Amino acid sequence: MDKIEIFTDGACKGNPGPGGWGALLVAGDHKKEIFGGEPVTTNNRMEMTAVIEALATLKRPCKIVLHTDSQYVLKGITEWLAGWKARGWKTAAKTAVKNVDLWQALDAAQAKHQIEWVWVRGHSGHVGNERADALANRGVESIL
Repeated sequence: MDKIEIFTDGACKGNPGPGGWGALLVAGDHKKEIFGGEPVTTNNRMEMTAVIEALATLKRPCKIVLHTDSQYVLKGITEWLAGWKARGWKTAAKTAVKNVDLWQALDAAQAKHQIEWVWVRGHSGHVGNERADALANRGVESIL
């Protein structure tokens, strides 16, 4: 399997408001940057979209180290997802899972890969995260 590092981030000007997502993909000496935006969204949706879009660029199953500064994405995928699926996409409190469309898309996108999920503190000088943040802000600017 190809080995790749992915750094993702989301941004939102207002919550909800105009938002952007960005991702940096690194495989050896090769780097790819992607970004996009939506006119009305939330920060959590942009964080998730960054991961989904990054995974969608991969042509075959990969061994991935995925860096995110989003506790929502990290805990959702590593702790909460199995329970939500077992309960028919309901929370432990029996309410509908927020952003279920993106959780289902993320679940499908990550299924064919081996992913190590890594949380990084945002805005702390982490080079990959800072680049993903800049790309997410470009995503916001692209729709303003």
